[in-house]
Amino acid sequence: MYKFNPILKTLVWGTESWVLSGVPGNESVVAEGPRKGEKITDIYPGQFPLLIKFIDSRSDLSIQVHPNDSLAAARHGCKGKTEMWYIVGAGEGAHLLSGLSEKIGPEDYVRLVENDRIVSVLSDYAVAPGDVFFLPAGRIHAIGGGCFLAEIQQTSDITYRIYDYGRLGLDGKPRQLHTQEAKDAIDYTVYPDYRTHYVAAPGEKVELVSCPYFKTSLFEAPASEDASIKLDASKCGGLVIVIGIEGKVSMTSATETTSADSGETCLSLPEDGPVEITAASGSKCLIVTL
Repeated sequence: MYKFNPILKTLVWGTESWVLSGVPGNESVVAEGPRKGEKITDIYPGQFPLLIKFIDSRSDLSIQVHPNDSLAAARHGCKGKTEMWYIVGAGEGAHLLSGLSEKIGPEDYVRLVENDRIVSVLSDYAVAPGDVFFLPAGRIHAIGGGCFLAEIQQTSDITYRIYDYGRLGLDGKPRQLHTQEAKDAIDYTVYPDYRTHYVAAPGEKVELVSCPYFKTSLFEAPASEDASIKLDASKCGGLVIVIGIEGKVSMTSATETTSADSGETCLSLPEDGPVEITAASGSKCLIVTL
């Protein structure tokens, strides 16, 4: 089992902590144990399939969209980017944009961007801790200011920036937009609701998202007692990731124990065998498998 050093990034709108990454040039490094100092590429065969981040937005992020696998392969020779958000904390007025609120077509989209009106056709959600949003490739979205969230996504750093409020980057120059690239990547379907609805059940693993790229569940302990669950990476697509959300969570195999506080992750691979995930009373975590 493994814990990794976070990769911290400062951006024009806030900060990101990449807590588990196999993105080339940004590979996570083992933080402790006998393989301390090794990269994730040394312990996981092939391309690590997921990128886990914590995002702290002091102001609105750009409006953006990600290509699907086929478009990303054709244009960039890589995977597309489907992702999800779990809201950990929310300041006053925290909100995000997800999906179209009315029917438009590709040419409408271009005109709206050119006229600084693209925000007017996007669904805007006030958010609170525990809210979940699933963002399949092709869905226009943006994180608003005041959000602290965990993001789980395919291993891809391909983003088409649609609109950025005329903001300058950290280098003092306008940030590049990808209006035409995004035009072909957008899913123009309109849905009645883009929020993921679920019912929390302390002591049980509650599925939040299941898609071809990852499965994510919420696991939390009652306020009065610890809660445990057993999983085996060999039966979960080859990995089990625990993401600390609140309190303390531990992962125990036959030979060792690794713990995660809020904002940390633990990774179990098939060679660890069955592991027991324990959330201390009042604690919660996300469990991600393939």
